[in-house]
Amino acid sequence: MTIESSASPLIFGGAQSPRAALPVLPPLALYIHIPWCVRKCPYCDFNSHTASPVLPEQEYVDALLADLDQDLHAVYGRELSSIFFGGGTPSLFSAEALGRLLKGVEQRIAFASDIEITLEANPGTFEQEKFRAYRALGINRLSIGIQSFQEEKLKALGRIHNGDEAVRAAGMARQAGFDNFNLDLMHGLPDQTLDDALSDLRQAIALKPTHLSWYQLTLEPNTVFWNQPPTLPEDDALWDIQEAGQALLAEHGYAQYEVSAYAQPGRPARHNLNYWSFGDFIGIGAGAHGKLSHPDGRIVRTWKTRLPKDYLNPSKSFKAGEKALTNEELPFEFLMNALRLTEGVEAWLYPERTGMPLESLAEGRREAEQSGLLQVEPSRLAATMRGQLFLNDLLQTFLT
Repeated sequence: MTIESSASPLIFGGAQSPRAALPVLPPLALYIHIPWCVRKCPYCDFNSHTASPVLPEQEYVDALLADLDQDLHAVYGRELSSIFFGGGTPSLFSAEALGRLLKGVEQRIAFASDIEITLEANPGTFEQEKFRAYRALGINRLSIGIQSFQEEKLKALGRIHNGDEAVRAAGMARQAGFDNFNLDLMHGLPDQTLDDALSDLRQAIALKPTHLSWYQLTLEPNTVFWNQPPTLPEDDALWDIQEAGQALLAEHGYAQYEVSAYAQPGRPARHNLNYWSFGDFIGIGAGAHGKLSHPDGRIVRTWKTRLPKDYLNPSKSFKAGEKALTNEELPFEFLMNALRLTEGVEAWLYPERTGMPLESLAEGRREAEQSGLLQVEPSRLAATMRGQLFLNDLLQTFLT
């Protein structure tokens, strides 16, 4: 969608700050949050809740569509480039429920001809016929939460599947017609050795996924692990795992394109690439977040009511809050995402996506380049290898 460019003053927090209108709106994605899991994992800080024996599928789909209706005014005339079902465990929902939801979404917003539709799935919920039905709906990518193939590690993480089920899940995905799927794998697990971590990676690679998310377990507030921390590997061991794992992935053709994302050629996750390049996304569902750009230059973040019971309560609002990003916040907001990409982004993307001049980054760029955290490359915004390791330090240089 192309908009005529013009400069106009915008009011944020009572102060007048000029920002250019956006000549081109970013690609648009849709995130759909399904908040229920069979069991809450002790490391998980996502908005997930233990499912009751009978899920309120129909009521929740009705609520999701009503929630989407309230956001439609902000995306009129645009099309969806990707949809991502996250959770929770979206694969707890039936194909019938997800089909009704997808049909309702497409009636409201046009789908791009090559739309990517991803469903997060837990190996403990895999059923062959169910996943064939998902594929028939137009869902064309899976993200399978493996975490580990080793029994003792899976027990420590509170997972409901075992290693054999994890292996079978990948086979079922392929048999159901999914030629594009991600395996989610963690390292730095309780009492994990280098050999343990590489064994998990080799097993994952043997299943030939098109994409691997491989990331270190971190202890997050408001989790069981935060209050009862397990024994995790020392920093030196974590570094050895990181180096050896990255070499193994590269050897097998998985290129790292983001801090924790590795893909076969041409198979990066389009939904996540849009997110990291400061694209737009509608967020619907309990606790979902969204970010939408407006032609006049406003960029607004939204978040939805968190608890499922409140989200399903017709007397309560779906939207819990929203915030228009100020000019002072935009450099950090943009770079917090873009600098996660190993190759960064073209420098012109910053003014196109924010309406801010590239010169507004000048002071932070000089400091980051002098610190060896940002590449000295006028046409790109990209972290150095050191900057990727110390990303928080790099981002601090752009805080005002």
